[in-house]
Amino acid sequence: MTNKPSVLVTGASTGIGAVYAERFARRGHDLVLVARNAERLETLATQLRSETGVDVDVVPADLTDAQDLSRIEKRLREDARIGVLVNNAGTSIPRGFLEQDGDDISRLIALNVTAVTRLAHAAAPRFARSGEGVIINVASVVGLAPEMGATVYGATKAFVLFLSQGLNIELASNGVYIQAVLPAATRTEIWDHVGVDVNTLAGVMEVGDLVDAALVGYDRREQVTIPPLPDAAQWASLDAARQAMLPNFAQSEPARRYRSAA
Repeated sequence: MTNKPSVLVTGASTGIGAVYAERFARRGHDLVLVARNAERLETLATQLRSETGVDVDVVPADLTDAQDLSRIEKRLREDARIGVLVNNAGTSIPRGFLEQDGDDISRLIALNVTAVTRLAHAAAPRFARSGEGVIINVASVVGLAPEMGATVYGATKAFVLFLSQGLNIELASNGVYIQAVLPAATRTEIWDHVGVDVNTLAGVMEVGDLVDAALVGYDRREQVTIPPLPDAAQWASLDAARQAMLPNFAQSEPARRYRSAA
């Protein structure tokens, strides 16, 4: 055990979650690893214990299952050692909206939206009481880009971005830091879920590069980190344009442009 806060990582058996676990272990943090695949979790845990000397607790769980989700919420509420939550678990589904199955959509929302929100909600009150704590929410640039075509997936990731921004407004004064990380195409198993050969895509980022860039943003305490975006001023301009609209929303009458059909 170290004197640094423990880090709970969801979706930790592979891809982005596994690399987050490895990087935090090398920073000297004990870990709580959560994912469905117990065998992969144990393999990763054994490796990290051997290479870094940190304590690694393996907690197999399916975050779309109500009982499993409740177990992880309870851990976040009660384990005072956990000071960082990496809300990474997520998935996608194949085909366009008209062809997608309703049950698949529900499972997608359960993992990408409901689990992310409930785990943040389980951790945040304790973090706020202690005056410190971190929640890292892995969103996606697709949440900013309906043109990319992944309508429901993108909507879930837009939710994660909004949730992160809102939580920062609510919790920053209590010493809680929230980071939204927005990857673009990254070499993970998510492409298998949608039936796409990742090797046919251009501009795919390696997972290690993605997480290392996200951790630079984490160390800088950025609220929104977009590793593939070359010009930070573009995000700043988009956010400034959004904020510039806010005073215009408080109107007792419709805008003049809506007062006639012409």
